[in-house]
Amino acid sequence: MTGTPKFSADELIGEAEGQTGFNDFGELDYREGLVTLLKTYDRNVLDPIGRQRCRERVVMQLATRLKCENAFREHPHVAEQDIVAPIFVTGLPRSGTSALINLLVAAPDNRGLLQWECQFPDPWPGSAPGQQDPRYPFLVQALEERGDSDFAKIHYVDADTPEECVLLHAYAFSGVQLGFEIMLEPYRSWLLQQDLTPLYRYQKRLLQLLNWRNPGRQWVLKAPAHMWGINAIRTVFPDARFVWCHRDPVAVIASINSMNSAVMAMYAGDCSHLDAGQIGHAVMEWYARSLERGFEQRERLSPELFIDCSQRELADRPLAVVERVYGAFNMVLSDKARACMQNHIASHPKDKHGKHVYDLADYGLTTHMIEERFRFYIEDDRWPISD
Repeated sequence: MTGTPKFSADELIGEAEGQTGFNDFGELDYREGLVTLLKTYDRNVLDPIGRQRCRERVVMQLATRLKCENAFREHPHVAEQDIVAPIFVTGLPRSGTSALINLLVAAPDNRGLLQWECQFPDPWPGSAPGQQDPRYPFLVQALEERGDSDFAKIHYVDADTPEECVLLHAYAFSGVQLGFEIMLEPYRSWLLQQDLTPLYRYQKRLLQLLNWRNPGRQWVLKAPAHMWGINAIRTVFPDARFVWCHRDPVAVIASINSMNSAVMAMYAGDCSHLDAGQIGHAVMEWYARSLERGFEQRERLSPELFIDCSQRELADRPLAVVERVYGAFNMVLSDKARACMQNHIASHPKDKHGKHVYDLADYGLTTHMIEERFRFYIEDDRWPISD
C-alpha cells in the first residue's frame, strides 16, 4: 500500500473476506461500531506507521470474526457448552485485578481467558478439542522477544497470561478496544450510548467456543470495563458473581494514564499532536464514571454476589483474599489448589518485571483534581481503598 493508509470500512471488510474466503459476520451488528472506530483512528492517528498498524489490526479483527462465525456453523454443538456461575473480577484498573486473576487461575480448576486465546479465538481448521493450536508457538516466541520491554513493567504478558475480556469484545467492534480509543472521539461518545447486553451475549458465544476447545470447570474473567456492564452480565450470565478490587484513585489515575500512553505509542505511533492534558482528564473522567455506573447497578443486586478487596490486602495477604472469595462463593479450596497458588505467589514477587514509574503532571492532573472527582468514592467507608 502506498501513501497514507486509509480507513474505508468497505475496503477493510473486503480484505478480511479475501483473506478468509468467508463473508458471514453473524447476526450481531458490527457495522456501526466499525465505522465509528475507523473515524476515530482517521481523526486522531496521524502517524503513517500508526495508521497502518491500526488498519491491520482492524482487518485482523474482521477476519477473526468471520472465522469464528464459520466455526459456529461447522460446530453447532458449541452452543450447548455451559458457562456455569462465572466469576467476574472488576474494579479500577491498576487495583490488583490482574494480580488476583493470575493467582486464581493458578489453581487447576479455575479457567481463565488466556492471551493466546484472545488473539486466536477461532479454532485452527481441522483441529480437535484439546490439540495445541499451531499458531500458539509463534505467539509464545513473539511475546518472549518483547518480554523485557518497558510495557512489561506496566503489564506483563505472555501467551498463557489470563487477559481482559475486552480483547474478545473487540471482535464485536464495541467495548473498550485497546483502552485508548475510549479516550478519543467519536468512539467514546458512541460507546457511552450503547446497550452492552448484545456485547456480552457475543462474549458468551466465544467463551462457549473456547470452552469446547479447552474445557474449564470454573471460569474466572476480569476487566475494569465490567463496571459498566453489571446489569448486562447478569442478564447474560444470571448466576455470575463478582470480585471488586479497590485502590486509592490517585495512584490508579497516574498509573493508567501511563499505561494508556504506552499502548497508544505501541499501536498509534507518534501521538504528540494530541493534548496530553485533555487525554489525562478524559482518563480520569472515564474511570470516575465507570465507578459511578458500576455502583449504581450494584446497589440493585444482592450484596452476596460481591466480594470487595483492596490492592494493599491483595499484595500483603493474597491467600486470605482467595479464602474469602472461595468461602463467599461456596467453592472448595483443595490442598492442590492452595499449593499451586502458593507456588505462584513465590514465583511472582512484586516488580518482577521492573518498576513502573509515572508522574501525574505529565497528564495535566494534580492530586487535588483526582481527589475532588473521586470524593464520592474516597469518602465512602464501604470501599477499602487505602494504599
